[in-house]
Amino acid sequence: MKIVTEARGTPAPGIVPCAHCGLEVPTGFVDLDAERQFCCSGCRTAYTILHEHGLGQYYAFGEKREAPVRPTGKCYEEFDHEAFRALYVKPLRGGLCTVELYLEGVHCSSCVWLVERVPLLLSGVVRAELDIRRSRAHVEWDPAAVTLSAIAQQLDVLGYRPHPYRGVAAEDMRRKEDRAMLTRIGIAGALAGNIMLLALAQYSGWFSGMEAEYERYFRVISLLLTIPSLFGPGWLFFQGALASLRTRRLHIDLPIAIALLAGFSRGAINTIRGSGPIYFDAVGTLVFLLLSGRFLQNRGQRAAADAAELLASFAPAAARVVDETGVNEREVPVEALLPGMVMSVRAGETFAADGDVTTGRSAVDCSLLTGEPRPESVEVGARVFAGTVNLTGRLTVNVTQAGEMSRLGALLRCMEESARRRAPVVQLANRIAGWFVATVLIVAAVTYLYALRHDPARALDNAIALLVVTCPCALGLATPLAIAVGIGRAARRGILIKGGDAIEVLNRPGLIFLDKTGTVTEGRLRLVRWEGADVVKPLVAALERETNHPIAIAVQQAWPMVEMLEARDVTQTVGGGIEGTVAGRRVAVGAPTFVARRTSVADGAPDVRIEAFAEEGLTPVWVAVDGALVARGGFGDPLRDDARDSVDRLRALGWRVALLSGDHPVVVRSTAQRLGLELSDAIGGASPEEKLRRVEEARPRGTVLMVGDGVNDAAAIAAATVGVGVHGGAEASMSAADVYLSRPGLAPLVELVEGAHRTMLVIRNNILFSIAYNCLGATLALLGILDPLIAAVLMPMSSLSVVFASWRGRTFDARVAPAAAMGASSGVPRVEPAA
Repeated sequence: MKIVTEARGTPAPGIVPCAHCGLEVPTGFVDLDAERQFCCSGCRTAYTILHEHGLGQYYAFGEKREAPVRPTGKCYEEFDHEAFRALYVKPLRGGLCTVELYLEGVHCSSCVWLVERVPLLLSGVVRAELDIRRSRAHVEWDPAAVTLSAIAQQLDVLGYRPHPYRGVAAEDMRRKEDRAMLTRIGIAGALAGNIMLLALAQYSGWFSGMEAEYERYFRVISLLLTIPSLFGPGWLFFQGALASLRTRRLHIDLPIAIALLAGFSRGAINTIRGSGPIYFDAVGTLVFLLLSGRFLQNRGQRAAADAAELLASFAPAAARVVDETGVNEREVPVEALLPGMVMSVRAGETFAADGDVTTGRSAVDCSLLTGEPRPESVEVGARVFAGTVNLTGRLTVNVTQAGEMSRLGALLRCMEESARRRAPVVQLANRIAGWFVATVLIVAAVTYLYALRHDPARALDNAIALLVVTCPCALGLATPLAIAVGIGRAARRGILIKGGDAIEVLNRPGLIFLDKTGTVTEGRLRLVRWEGADVVKPLVAALERETNHPIAIAVQQAWPMVEMLEARDVTQTVGGGIEGTVAGRRVAVGAPTFVARRTSVADGAPDVRIEAFAEEGLTPVWVAVDGALVARGGFGDPLRDDARDSVDRLRALGWRVALLSGDHPVVVRSTAQRLGLELSDAIGGASPEEKLRRVEEARPRGTVLMVGDGVNDAAAIAAATVGVGVHGGAEASMSAADVYLSRPGLAPLVELVEGAHRTMLVIRNNILFSIAYNCLGATLALLGILDPLIAAVLMPMSSLSVVFASWRGRTFDARVAPAAAMGASSGVPRVEPAA
């Protein structure tokens, strides 16, 4: 046999690599007469298409997609529907159209190269661009030459399943807002730079002297440059100040506006008089710095909304609707679904809306909502929800809620709304600023009146110096900038924090409730124990290849190299098991009761093993061949590799850790023992209501974190002081959570706690520095020691110091060693789990 491969890497001896993706080709797929081998028909098709169009250089990339191509076979006719075009397609000049698509399966630079070569594969496609960070493809095409459904099919065949990229309109609006803000910052920066150059020339004149006409020239030009800076980009702060006065609530924009206006007014008066200090360099620099800080803060708060839009892109884009005759079906965009319509959902498809089952029986994967890997059986009258997956049989569903009114849509709205909260520490800064405004104005008036009696010539300068030097700009930047930097760095580490309040609360150690399934365990079934001969494995694998049940998937993952046999007369019983004929033998695989009815076993032995498997937290699956029980399998959910170390680190940081799970108490206690927890901290069999009650009872005694991944955790997550949704979890838990961990495992949770502590240290240091600086400056100005010109120099220096401290603070930095002693001496009482 001659095997040729263009996949990257050198295969191990005896391993046959796929010519397209490089993965190992199963024994049953090896064609001894073929020159090249493929692990699946999808890879074969993709390989053929690339070579037929002269795109073989794809295989020269050092980094390529290393996953089999699994085309769905969909026709994507909904992409040509009028409702779809109205929602997602934009017309261009010359009769062209453009659309934004979210692509599944994007991994690396070779994916970008391949997607952007789609115009070479389909005539009529003008341009295709891929944003690898967002997996977002921008496609332009001529609808007279090719349909959008044909483009979607081509992408699907290449292994990139397309979805409409929702939220494009909102993103365009945000992009316009960002451009407007960046324009302000750019103008303010350019003006500040030129004003500083003029100020440098004037400062140089202190040492060597300067002719009067040149000094007057520099003053006037500085004034002319400051006017557009202050009343152009800087007008944003005056708008905030005016709003503060209208609402009769002192806001931090008010003292900023007063200080900027005071410095500008005094500088303008001195420019007209031709003598005295001017403060234009300080005013221009502060406008630039404050705008930059506000932009960073707004960008950091968008993480949750962006995550919600990306999440919506995973929802099904189309549904198959049954007409009144109950025979004919047609695909329509999910936005065209209305209550009362009947949709047909085949095995392997995702429900596009909430509804009630009208015909059929099946198993449904509800892990999106529940976080549990085991499927649920449904029949006529059962309620199904958008986003869950139909596994085994065809169902017809009467739509009750669709689109934004579905449970999934409501959860996405909840997630976006939760991102708008402001941290208590930010609100504290605003409250401090309110008192600060009143205090500064009073002290400035006292300074003026005091100097007026003793040195009338310096009275106004002393008051101006106090207003300038005590400008709360550093205080205004201290908290939002540190939070924005911390949230941004956390996002780069895969930790999405929706609000600064979570950062503040995480600094106070208390009690952490961990859900078991999907949080401390992997959240998927695996074959953990096998009791039987190896010759039985091909028989079981042949049957399980006929279904996409989670247990079948676990079997295929456990035995990828077994001999491939053909199964015939296969029958699947929902909630029971599967049976059929393999190699002339009658095989039954499934629940013990299902298999027992097909065997001659009558001694009760299987029941003994059922109890033994249950004590280990395993789901029992029995195997019978020709009426005889021949093998037993135990399927379970393994502990994550980092779970034990992460729990130990959290406890070292001062947190009490407890398991709070809906799984069987025996399973939860077994997991707790492996984590090194006390049995009193292992709470099993908890319903969503019980989880909520436990969290609510623990909250009065201190900080409570709830970490979970399913709808059954959502209420408890929302009720906790800080709720944390974990990687791979249900959208419900993500929407209710204050923090979402996009990386698997518990290590990101430890990083979250440590990073929040370091961020609060930066914030406290910034606030203390700002207050100390303002107190010192006010004292010097009050005593007449501080000259207005020196005050103008010191004012931006304080802001620059805060900016530098916020950027240099190593908040969420993987290189920082764990703060193992955090919370050990914080004085926060330990919180016991509720009884």
